[in-house]
Amino acid sequence: MPHHLARWLGLAGSTLLAVAAFLGGAFPDGDLRPTPVSIWQGPYGPLIIATWAVGTGAMAYAWWALRDRVPSTRWALLTVGLWLLPLLLTPPLGSRDVYAYACQGASYSAGLNPYEQGVSALPCPWLDTISYIWRDTSAPYGPLFVLLAGAVVKATGSLVGSIVLFRLLALAGVGLTAACLPVLARRCGVPAGRAVWLAMGSPLIGVHLISGAHNDALMVGLLVAGLAVVVSRPGRPGPLLGGGVLLGLAVAIKVTALVVVPFAALAAIVGAYSIRALVRDGGWVVGGAVAAVVGATLATGLGFGWVTGLEQGGLVIAWTSPPTAVGQTVAYLAAPFGWHGDPLPATRGIGMAALALVLLWLWWRARTREPIWHAGLALAATVALAPLYHPWYWTWPLAVLAATARRTGWFAVVAIVSSFLVLADGTGLPRYTKTVGAPLMTLFVIVVVVRLVRSARAARRPAAVD
Repeated sequence: MPHHLARWLGLAGSTLLAVAAFLGGAFPDGDLRPTPVSIWQGPYGPLIIATWAVGTGAMAYAWWALRDRVPSTRWALLTVGLWLLPLLLTPPLGSRDVYAYACQGASYSAGLNPYEQGVSALPCPWLDTISYIWRDTSAPYGPLFVLLAGAVVKATGSLVGSIVLFRLLALAGVGLTAACLPVLARRCGVPAGRAVWLAMGSPLIGVHLISGAHNDALMVGLLVAGLAVVVSRPGRPGPLLGGGVLLGLAVAIKVTALVVVPFAALAAIVGAYSIRALVRDGGWVVGGAVAAVVGATLATGLGFGWVTGLEQGGLVIAWTSPPTAVGQTVAYLAAPFGWHGDPLPATRGIGMAALALVLLWLWWRARTREPIWHAGLALAATVALAPLYHPWYWTWPLAVLAATARRTGWFAVVAIVSSFLVLADGTGLPRYTKTVGAPLMTLFVIVVVVRLVRSARAARRPAAVD
């Protein structure tokens, strides 16, 4: 596809998504328990679903078509900016999380601890906008984001004003990514234009980070900025400390950014790896990250209770998480034999144990080869093996892999599939496709494990001698 045609096709897609948002987005007074059938039968139902599906498809196709042949970095930035424009002024698309942000900010600004009490304790003045499952749960976000949410609500005093500021914060995060990603890509030997296109052109960015105003945008921006500083100035204490602070601020938005810090410490080393070099150079990165997290925590005055909020992801059950899908499939297979137990705690526990081993293995490999590439793989593993997967989670590894990967197809496919998982109003399709989706995901997991085992055996097999 010619690049000029891809630009206008993507813009047409984002415009159709904006129409879907105005017709049936995640409105504050919307149905909190919608289904695909109820959406179809509601006002403008067929038109909402059609504009969402066609718009997402057009953006995804235009993005995919140019994934390896973007004319220039400037062209990629201008095109992505053009695609984002229609989504800047729409109602939230694909999620109601921004309403939870506002309520958690209201709780904090009123003197309550959102890590100990749900938003119903205040109660939040906009409680009716939040899904029932999240009204009595603690905040799952880091201390810096709680500070920002409290400041947003205090500054605006209204739900609409809060949404506007949260979207501006998300836009700032996307802008930070756009500014720093070319630096990171060049340092990693990847064309900057291709990296910008892959990281920022998918429908996930416009729908979930901009229109949905997810705090992931700010986390990814700080993450990319921190990595760019580290790889640009290895062995320099001042820049490494600053890069560590940026990474720590990303952790203070969402703690999952923590998996990148050990790899950034490796990237800070000048020369060959050694324990001494790791302490000498990587210590500045780790020290800056720790200082930023502790500083943000102390600034909230809430202590380290925010760590307990990380458990809330287990409340959602969807086959898009491989460990969850395996547990669902086990339950389906065991039910005809009279067993009706819950295998999810076991399969999710195995997934977390596997994640710990994978992260250790990736870090060990990264000592002697491409630590930032391995950091992207670590983020991908974190997303894949966690108990819960939302489409916007894939923006974490997407940004780092875009700046480091030589082969792009596999993670671009995941981004495209993820773009179609949630309808315009935030209704998750996996919830209604679990009897098919869970077994298929389980089959995929089995295939991947078998291929990994065979690859490991082949790598250990001695080479044939003629």
